Amino acid sequence: MPAQHTVIIGGTAGIGLATAQQLVSDGYRVTVVGRDPERLKRALGELTEHAPDSRAVQGRSADQASRTDLDALFASVDAVDHLVVTAPGTGAVGALAELDPSTLTAAFESKFTAAANAVQAALPTLAKHGSITLVSAASAQCAMPGTAGLAAVNGAVETLVPTLALELAPIRVNAVSPGVVDTDWWNRVVPAEQRAAVLDGFTGSIPVGRIARPQEIADVIALLVRNGFMTGTVIPVDGGARLKPQAA
Repeated sequence: MPAQHTVIIGGTAGIGLATAQQLVSDGYRVTVVGRDPERLKRALGELTEHAPDSRAVQGRSADQASRTDLDALFASVDAVDHLVVTAPGTGAVGALAELDPSTLTAAFESKFTAAANAVQAALPTLAKHGSITLVSAASAQCAMPGTAGLAAVNGAVETLVPTLALELAPIRVNAVSPGVVDTDWWNRVVPAEQRAAVLDGFTGSIPVGRIARPQEIADVIALLVRNGFMTGTVIPVDGGARLKPQAA
């Protein structure tokens, strides 16, 4: 049987690249998609270096925010068994009272609307017994001051899951909700000189006592791709952050 084909939107860095590495090692064919040609080139180099068969890896340059790009992408690739959407969007960090409305609108468009567009664009070529896996974030399930915008965007992504699981059945639809993960996303929202201190500051509120590695999120995404009896599920992978432990 030919290897199953997974398209990973946002697959050139962070959680997406870790997912591609995991699936390639599991015997899947992957197409990683990103909008930065240089990052795409580096990702393909990493993947093919460790792939059992270099033909199992390909890449496409596309902007997740562009429906035209997404339609062209899925018209150009082989039949798709699985779609994984990991692109994190632009973010909307800060207290809601202080957020510029355009920032919040851009956050929704770059993550929620882009994910919905990716699903729509993929459907004509997606296998009827395939899967869709989205990535939200723990902000949707944790009440944390300063994350109202992020919570709203990621909550919207999560609410897609159960309804799409029924609308698109037998295609399976799931999501992973990561906590704090050490990826380049933080470079967009935190000054470089503050990044280490900000990430360290989260550890006291996480029961496991540390932040996540991208591979730990990728492991769960790979589970949802592989397991044909899981649908309509949002899996938290947050180190217990949603439990909101009290300070001693």
